[in-house]
Amino acid sequence: MFVFAFLLLALSGLSGTLGTPQLEPQVQGTLHRRTYLYVGQTYIPQGNSSIAADQMYVEHLTPATITQPLPILFIHGQGMTGTNLLNTPDGRLGWADYFLSKGYEMYVVDQPSRGRSPWQPTVDGVLVPFDTFTVESHFTAVEQYKLWPQAVLHTQWPGSGSVGDPVFDRFYASTVPSLNSTTEEAMKIKSAGSLLLDQIGPVILMTHSQAGEFGWILADSRPNQVKAIVALEPYGPPFINAIFPPLTPNRIYGLTDLPVAYDPPITQASDIGRTVVSEIPGVTCFQQTEPARKLINLVDIPVLAVTSEASYHAQYDNCSVAYLRQAGVSVEHISLGDVGIHGNAHMFFMEKNGLQIVDQVIKPWISKIRK
Repeated sequence: MFVFAFLLLALSGLSGTLGTPQLEPQVQGTLHRRTYLYVGQTYIPQGNSSIAADQMYVEHLTPATITQPLPILFIHGQGMTGTNLLNTPDGRLGWADYFLSKGYEMYVVDQPSRGRSPWQPTVDGVLVPFDTFTVESHFTAVEQYKLWPQAVLHTQWPGSGSVGDPVFDRFYASTVPSLNSTTEEAMKIKSAGSLLLDQIGPVILMTHSQAGEFGWILADSRPNQVKAIVALEPYGPPFINAIFPPLTPNRIYGLTDLPVAYDPPITQASDIGRTVVSEIPGVTCFQQTEPARKLINLVDIPVLAVTSEASYHAQYDNCSVAYLRQAGVSVEHISLGDVGIHGNAHMFFMEKNGLQIVDQVIKPWISKIRK
């Protein structure tokens, strides 16, 4: 028995060299309870029966001892799932574990029609995947493609960021097809997310990238349940796409595809006057024509917007923040390079200094939020 056990240990130690390369040694995580729920389910007639659609998967992580007054609700970006926060592609602990270690309860979703939130081919719209070029050039190896000026500053992705690198391959394997229509996705998130907030009560809402729009929509839908918003490189800029062609109109209500409440009220998107305030290659920055309408349901909700040094968002997040401020929203905007945190791109919570970012930038800000 001793020899058999020894051989098993020896073989397990060699497993990284015989197949997939070993991850970095995994450290002990934070003791917590994991459960899940689904919200937003509807029944759709299907022949002589019916099927479920529109339900959103929600992973609920509860530390052994809750010490913080508000849970964190995290919504991931396009092509991603809630796994973004669970750990990093190279095996380090992720932001979810960090927040659990600080006593925060967490809710981490998979957007509707994606990941563990089922896509129904007879109900839902077309899905589109991220190809490897998009992931490399936008997220993981931006310094090699140089599609925007700041890209050359990228140093923090763990590995080469290209196909064949073990860390890239693990990250790319985690990407999933997303609904092609951002409007359809926004409608589904508004429905399921509002029901979730009704069920779980007040939260700190954390969004990344595409989900930035959903932060404004859910805060507008349930302003009493969203006590603060942490917008990690939120979807933007106002009214028009940027950086990556085609630079077509989008977000017709400013920073959202769906109508949100303005004061004075609007009856259609064209009621929001707009004017160009600046232009750089690939980015046209619109603001409202003065006097600006206010995003009336967001004016009492504090917002932290975070932009990394080497991301394409460094080209236009300032425009999105200015739009929110003009509309009466209280926004603190932190550019990581300005506070001495350098070399990050769009997926900075997965990058080598991700824990430095959450510990020095995110945690101090959310610690001030109360029910």
